[in-house]
Amino acid sequence: MKIRFDFNGARVTASLEDNATSRDFITMLPLAVRLEDFAATEKIAYLPQKLDTAGAPSGVAPDAGDVAYYVPWGNLAVFHADFRYSPSLVKFGHVDHGLAALRTAGSAEVVIEREED
Repeated sequence: MKIRFDFNGARVTASLEDNATSRDFITMLPLAVRLEDFAATEKIAYLPQKLDTAGAPSGVAPDAGDVAYYVPWGNLAVFHADFRYSPSLVKFGHVDHGLAALRTAGSAEVVIEREED
């Protein structure tokens, strides 16, 4: 499964893993969210509902490009820099193209859509 969105004029695409969290996320698409800077390492957006995390590990040390879900806050996180191990963070995809656009400061309204193969 693949997703796409435009961030300040740049196309961002990502491949999703085959797990409960990504399958639940894909049912929300298309989804309009505001991606905002957080901790100089990621862009985050709050989701309208909690995602299924069945079978997910208890945490992950995200790499630049990882698409994840932070369970306590219920937010989507797209990492543009590596970060330390974070409990309750569930990786469910990785950016294929457009990561450089996410490294620019600022936020944007985006519509996340399913990318057809």
